[in-house]
Amino acid sequence: MYEEQAGGSRAVAAPIPESAPEGAPRIVGRDAELTRLFRVVDAEASAEPVLLLLGDVGVGKSTLLDHAVRRAEERGTRVLRATGSESESHLAFSALHLLLRPVSDAVDALPERQRAALRGAFGVGPAPKEPDAMLIGVAVLHLLSAVGERGAVLVVLDDAHWCDHASLDALSFAARRLAGEPFTLLLAARTGDRPPGFDHHVPTLTVGALDDAAAGRLLEARPRPMSGRTRRQILDQAAGNPLALRELARAATAHGTTGPAAPARDTSGTPSAGPLPLTDHLEQVFAARLDNLPAVTRHALLLLAAMDTVDSETAAQAALPDARDEAWLPAEQAELIRGSGRGPRFSHPLVRSAVYHAASPEARSEAHSALAERLGDEPDRRAWHRAAAATAPDAEAAAELAQTADRARRRRGHAAAASALQRAADLAPRRADSARLLVAAAGQAVLTGDLAWVEELAAGVRARTDDAALLAEAAAQVGRLATLTVRHTVVFSRLADAAAESASARPATALDLLAGAAVTGFYCGQEDQRRRVRAVLGSLPRDAAGAAAAEAAESRAAASGTWLRAWVRTVADPFDNRAELVSLLPRIAAEARGHPDRLTAFAVMAWLLDETPQAVRAFDEAFDRWGPRGPLPDALGGAAAWSYVEQGRWGRAQEACARSGALGSAVGLDHTVACAAAVEATVLAYQGDTAAARARAATALALVDPLESRSVAVYARRALGAAALADGAHDTAYDQLRRVFTADGAPVHYHASYPALADLAVAGVRSGRREEAGRVVERAARTLADDASPRLRALIERARGLLADPVDAEPHFRAALADPVLTHWPFEYAQALLDLAEWLRRRRRIAEARAPLAEALETFRRLGVRPWTERARAEARAAGLGVADTAPDALAELSPQQRQIVGLAARGMTNREIGERLFLSPRTVGSHLYRSFPKLGITARSQLRDLLEGALAAPGQQA
Repeated sequence: MYEEQAGGSRAVAAPIPESAPEGAPRIVGRDAELTRLFRVVDAEASAEPVLLLLGDVGVGKSTLLDHAVRRAEERGTRVLRATGSESESHLAFSALHLLLRPVSDAVDALPERQRAALRGAFGVGPAPKEPDAMLIGVAVLHLLSAVGERGAVLVVLDDAHWCDHASLDALSFAARRLAGEPFTLLLAARTGDRPPGFDHHVPTLTVGALDDAAAGRLLEARPRPMSGRTRRQILDQAAGNPLALRELARAATAHGTTGPAAPARDTSGTPSAGPLPLTDHLEQVFAARLDNLPAVTRHALLLLAAMDTVDSETAAQAALPDARDEAWLPAEQAELIRGSGRGPRFSHPLVRSAVYHAASPEARSEAHSALAERLGDEPDRRAWHRAAAATAPDAEAAAELAQTADRARRRRGHAAAASALQRAADLAPRRADSARLLVAAAGQAVLTGDLAWVEELAAGVRARTDDAALLAEAAAQVGRLATLTVRHTVVFSRLADAAAESASARPATALDLLAGAAVTGFYCGQEDQRRRVRAVLGSLPRDAAGAAAAEAAESRAAASGTWLRAWVRTVADPFDNRAELVSLLPRIAAEARGHPDRLTAFAVMAWLLDETPQAVRAFDEAFDRWGPRGPLPDALGGAAAWSYVEQGRWGRAQEACARSGALGSAVGLDHTVACAAAVEATVLAYQGDTAAARARAATALALVDPLESRSVAVYARRALGAAALADGAHDTAYDQLRRVFTADGAPVHYHASYPALADLAVAGVRSGRREEAGRVVERAARTLADDASPRLRALIERARGLLADPVDAEPHFRAALADPVLTHWPFEYAQALLDLAEWLRRRRRIAEARAPLAEALETFRRLGVRPWTERARAEARAAGLGVADTAPDALAELSPQQRQIVGLAARGMTNREIGERLFLSPRTVGSHLYRSFPKLGITARSQLRDLLEGALAAPGQQA
């Protein structure tokens, strides 16, 4: 890719962008790529804050990054750069540590919790007992934002496919929240190795092969240009790969095959009619250069290859000859290494691979042993080198790796922990120990979102043991992650089959597997899956707890028997004998105290049963006591968001969406991201930001198969229906909401569809499809019958009132408002009040209409639901009520996110505290406030509290 000069006298044939940095090596055939890179780097606040370069080995990704870095530095941009290391890919946060080390002063300036989390992740402080994924991401976000206050920042991560998963998670989390700031992140990775967290929505620059003309120019630029058949062979076999072009030409030159008619030769120099070394075999080209090197040089190169660390400040560096030692000179002359301020480095990753694999297994083992001896103060690296040196099962090496895994787990390095446990399993002498280690590895791999890896580990367990408990646990780990993908049908069958097989011999194990199947069935919403869950559950003994206690190897199941049966029943069929399930909630809640997973599981059950006040209290307690510790049990984090939506706590709902959406994005779990997007779309629709609502709903629908994820599809359709109602587009609203039910009126999803009944009735009446809507409502009423919750009964009565003949409507409206518990769903309750008030006014009972109308208007204002507030205000004026614009309506000009930020600022929170709460950088928070003040008619932060007094104390404005 570099254009080489012959004695400095050869003219440049390739056009070079005029904006190429001064002093940078000239590049052939990459004008378009450089133009794109410079456009991103030059922007003050790039429209593409993240750009991913993808390309095969040797296409020149690193060279393009070099040019971007020079360009940025010439403009005074602060550059933070790191390169992924294959040997450190299993060390949690190693890449992030290297990247942020130059700005360690900014780490010291972070708030205490963030500083402690980041230091714990880097291993320079005590690791927290419970890793806080969100807090580490927020710490990186705030650190980069703080660095950006001094000027533009360019973060460059090369060989990102070799970076550890934890570092990539933290960077992707921060990058998604730094848009609009003077921050740019450039990553380079191999084609097919897209880094986790940087999915297909990230702008991508694909660096392909050079075209024929550029490849020819690059070849001609060599000091001894190729010609004849050799030239044609090189061009054909290199296929436009710059590294292959250069190395094949070097090999041909070394063996005298540059003449016009010289036959091809193999790497030994013997004439041959066969091809030159292929691109896929370039390691052989590098290895050939080792033949004539002194033994001491080859040994030094092998040590460097075995170490392969980008951080030379390690005890292992002492095992290498000094950088000035003559041992390195022959390797440098052969262009196998290059010097740097941190000691010798390989000139290309393929050199390292060639050096390492050219050595005998015995020599490699000795090199790793030598490095391990030097790493007494670095137990994790020592453990990995001991493992690499092992040529047979080694219990001590396996034990050291297990300890490394535990340290990685406590730093939230789940990929690193899984890798260490998997390697420990390979080294464990006893097959039973190996199987247990693989089960533990699968448990950590689940948290990376890599389903293929989890399935590989589970297959390893099956190959090593026939222990039913271990096999069931491996199956449960696969199901635990697979439930969050879009493969719900396949996953359900696996879990349900495994549960049925375990039912007689191991009922507690079966119940555990059935719990996963029930969750998958909830996502998918198929009726035959629900019947299967009920059938398997019916085959289990009633006293699952006692059965679990008898299964000593299944301690996890033993702790969960009683409430787990109630969980399965609730998830699979919340309206089957609902009263009995509700009666179990107090006992389950008491047992859940002190256990965050159990408490949030109880909250999910309460939400499913429409006991939303209990659900919200439990979610609040879990979040306030333990904070975010990763995904909620069975990833039903969407339940928390929906609970807050139903109570009108939009800000808290958006926080829950941000948490689960960030985790889902980081590990590529589209179903989780889609669920969060659907909830966000609903909140945006209620608040009147209908364009944004439609965009988020479209995102949700694009991420899932509606037949595999009926729950999310229904949520998204409900959001689109709410947005259309907010816009007054009643035909569109009806079309969307009618799709929440089947052609014959059955619910598409047995739980998610029913809350749409009242909105369907509104749209049906106003679009002239009253009769069809009525049939759907009455079918739902018959299906639910006495098992309907008070909330659903109220929604059905409200729908009946809307659809009824006006003379018959009043009893239905009154029934929809009769139960005092309904005020816990304030938006739905206010809508019913407005419907009653409108009906009363139209019957000329204006005096009676005023009280419900005033209450509805106040609730709408408090919640910040602008379209419904305007409708209620118009109705109030028609009823003769004096309606004045009050302070909370000043928020109408703000976006939903700005309203959240203003509300938190009015409560006295700093930009940094708001940013940590909403996963934004302090700079972004400040920017939103700066744009909000003129809209609110104020000039100082101190005026916010007085302006919003009364409104911010209401649920709709709480964050």
